[in-house]
Amino acid sequence: MDVLDRRDFLKTAASVGAGSLLARAVPFETAYAGTVHAKAGGFTPVAVSSSNGLHAAERAMEMIDSGADALDAVIAGVNIVEDDPQDHTVGYGGLPNEDGVVELDACVMHGPTGRGGGVAALRNIRNPSKVARLVMERTDHVLIVGEGALRFARAHGFREENLLTDEAREEWLRWKETMSTQDDWLPPHGMDEKDIGAVLEKRERSTGTITCLGLDRKGGISGCTTTSGLAFKIPGRVGDSPIPGAGLYVDNAVGAAGSTGRGEANLLACSCAIIVEHMRNGASPEEACLRACRRIVERTVERRLRDDEGRPLFNVRFYAINAKGEHGSASIWSGGTYAVSEGKGKTRLLDSAYLYRRPTK
Repeated sequence: MDVLDRRDFLKTAASVGAGSLLARAVPFETAYAGTVHAKAGGFTPVAVSSSNGLHAAERAMEMIDSGADALDAVIAGVNIVEDDPQDHTVGYGGLPNEDGVVELDACVMHGPTGRGGGVAALRNIRNPSKVARLVMERTDHVLIVGEGALRFARAHGFREENLLTDEAREEWLRWKETMSTQDDWLPPHGMDEKDIGAVLEKRERSTGTITCLGLDRKGGISGCTTTSGLAFKIPGRVGDSPIPGAGLYVDNAVGAAGSTGRGEANLLACSCAIIVEHMRNGASPEEACLRACRRIVERTVERRLRDDEGRPLFNVRFYAINAKGEHGSASIWSGGTYAVSEGKGKTRLLDSAYLYRRPTK
């Protein structure tokens, strides 16, 4: 069998993608937010994160400025969010699975050495990012899951704790009470209400995550994505976050990409690896993220996942940096932001580019 080189492969893939898009006749409304460019003639150290990671990006950049390796920096950054009980999408205080148990996923990748590690469906350990790093550094594996991941964490001295906070428990109970009119779980209601079913609405489930990418002063690129996953998921469900190539990908010669949003869509599209390949072939970080969003739209053919105009009913958002320190972000739907830090006093939220403007209610 003949082997296509990378350029021919990407040209072929692009033409197939364009054809499927035309066949479905779903026009994009692409809006560019404007990628921030690096200094000419070199690279600019930078830390980029999802919008819930403003302090994470700031912390990562502080460490990079002090000479830290980007991997140390991004893990320290996401630890802030993993430890925050007010963020219900990551770590301690994350929303649980349908049984009320918090299960965490994380992945790390270290560009200079080309290594990576991940854990999935990890219970009772609040910092899965740290365990993922140990999988990378202390095993011959890339991914350890479930009970095996917990035993591995125990062996390395991690302390077990109940990760379900009272606030997250209340959210879980509210979901149980409003998810169906056919079971025996009920929300608070008055004795005189004739039809309690009329006030029951299936709640939108959280898909939030944090991803953090860093370029250090030696030119090293690293990333980490960590999450509590889809709220109220089937126990054992694993999304894109702990999977290299899907929820995170790093190539030190090119750049890095991370994702948040519907993990199943990113898993099926291998989105973050695709973003890095687009950057390898000359796309800016923002344009590479937009192309990944388009790819997901083209691949979304199940009617249950599309609105009346054929657009996805869900959202995904991507974040990317390249080896120059340029960065960008894009999502399917408008309204997103991302965090970027380029040094002390230079940490802010920027708008993400998007394909479709979210309808106003």
